[in-house]
Amino acid sequence: MKKTIIIAAIMLLVAGTASLDARTKKSAKKAKASATQVIYTGEIAKKVIGYNGPVPLNITIKNGVIENIEVLDNQESPGYLKRATAKVLPQYIGKTVAEAKKLNADVATGATYTSKAIIQNIQMGLDQAKSKSTSTSKKKAGKKKAAKKRR
Repeated sequence: MKKTIIIAAIMLLVAGTASLDARTKKSAKKAKASATQVIYTGEIAKKVIGYNGPVPLNITIKNGVIENIEVLDNQESPGYLKRATAKVLPQYIGKTVAEAKKLNADVATGATYTSKAIIQNIQMGLDQAKSKSTSTSKKKAGKKKAAKKRR
């Protein structure tokens, strides 16, 4: 009886893992197909400090346009964080990466340190997004020049 239960549990575990793996692969394919990129700023901007510490973000870019910016776990005071995000994030949502890089965003009065940390995180994250798209466009430009020389 115990062996049957253990074998059944193992079979369920294996089936669940295979199903999870298949779903993960499907979601990765969907992300590639829709050109969606999520940039985590926790590592690249770990030295950017708000009033009480780092303010890591997830920046979602879809087809070159900033779709969402999510503030992750941090030590900022909830009231100041709410004030800063309400002022700063809408300035970036819906903009292309190029437009957002040029943006001189306003900070929230009374939440200046938090606002500046969010803005720096966004800019550093956008540098990552831009470097990925720039490297691709440079390769294409190089191929075009090489093709012209051959003529």
